[in-house]
Amino acid sequence: MDKNQSHARRSFLKKLMLTSGAMAAGNYLSASDAEVRKIVGLSRNQSFAANDNVNVALIGAGSMGSGDLNTALMVPGVKMVAACDLYTGRLESARKKWGNDIFTTKNYKEILNRKDIDAVIIATPDHWHKQISIDAMNAGKHVYCEKPMVHSVGEGPDVIAAQKRTGKVFQVGSQGVSSLGNEKAKELLKAGAIGELNYAEGFWARRDPVAVWQYPVPEDASEQTVDWEAYISNTTRRPFDKLRFFRWRNYNDYGTGMAGDLYVHLFSSLHFITDSLGPDRIYSTGGLRFWNDGRECPDVQLGAFDYPKTTVHPAFNLSLRCNFVDGTSGTTYLKLVGSEGSMDVTWDDVTLKKNNFSDSGDPFLQKQKNTNASEPRKKILPPRIITYKAEEGYKGGPYDHMANFFTAIRSGSNKNVAEDAVFGYRAAAPALLCNDSLREKKPMHWDPVNMKKV
Repeated sequence: MDKNQSHARRSFLKKLMLTSGAMAAGNYLSASDAEVRKIVGLSRNQSFAANDNVNVALIGAGSMGSGDLNTALMVPGVKMVAACDLYTGRLESARKKWGNDIFTTKNYKEILNRKDIDAVIIATPDHWHKQISIDAMNAGKHVYCEKPMVHSVGEGPDVIAAQKRTGKVFQVGSQGVSSLGNEKAKELLKAGAIGELNYAEGFWARRDPVAVWQYPVPEDASEQTVDWEAYISNTTRRPFDKLRFFRWRNYNDYGTGMAGDLYVHLFSSLHFITDSLGPDRIYSTGGLRFWNDGRECPDVQLGAFDYPKTTVHPAFNLSLRCNFVDGTSGTTYLKLVGSEGSMDVTWDDVTLKKNNFSDSGDPFLQKQKNTNASEPRKKILPPRIITYKAEEGYKGGPYDHMANFFTAIRSGSNKNVAEDAVFGYRAAAPALLCNDSLREKKPMHWDPVNMKKV
């Protein structure tokens, strides 16, 4: 730790002691004392000037795409003008929700050919992310693409190249990256709030059928209402299968499983908070344990990752676990564990837990301890806890993420993008390599700097 980091850490710890109410007592609180807890509000002062309207089209009008678009429309100066989907029912629903005057089509290239569209939100199944993103940027459109950025590790470099070549704004939709919770955790880690990072872990649990991808299938689902040929035109040819279309996350041709859907959020947040480029060794295991509904991907998956030492963080380990069986343990969390404490991070809050030590580092107290043979036995001490919580009225990480996208468009620069193609690929790659590891039953080795398998 250099002198500047050491000074920042001492300043932070001094402030922590003062704000936690532990001043004179220091670390010598007894177990019978009340646990020291402080709740600090997190806020964001945002104002987005609508200098020019940004006309947006939605490509993939399912639940995720609709949610993204509704969030986008909360940002001043954003106007919805077109929607594309391969299912007739979603196009009809789009006109009901956003106006009969919007343009609708089943062919995304008709969207890209329109001169009145500035940006597209891509919320298709994963196997179409790469091609539509590249085609959109080549057509002069700015792109907000849902995570994971690509369907396989080999697709990432082409998207990065397209962003660099065209100069268009490109942002991946791991919304937590722009949240108050992630920003506060990054600040706390840099200030030395938990000491030196040693370990991180993340967790997802779900049980609700829709949450575990048993999405509802419309009664009118057929080859007359679904453009099945377009859907499978870039993957394995199969007869029409309504489950493969409407429950696409369950199948490897179209989705990326638990890792691509959920782990990628945790990688995105972790990499933002730590400034890490990613792990260099990846191992995953799991299986289909409960949802025997024809799906091809596991409903329980575990991952272990080695992060090498860099100039911005020490070597540390990450463990991730996800299951679609447990409906009792909440939904998700990301924990960072350091030499002096830990942080539990969500998009809306951060709970900092400080370790307690019998040695305060004070030479005078240390001398007393060494010379006073009759000193009473020390007690187990509770952790000091501070919770940084988003203030009431906070619009949330998804809004902040979308606002960042439109701010970048208005500024004409990718410098303001919270999660560009390079960042998005570095978050997607280890998640996708989890699936490779599980299938091949061996660890995967990844070069996070040069972004390639080794």
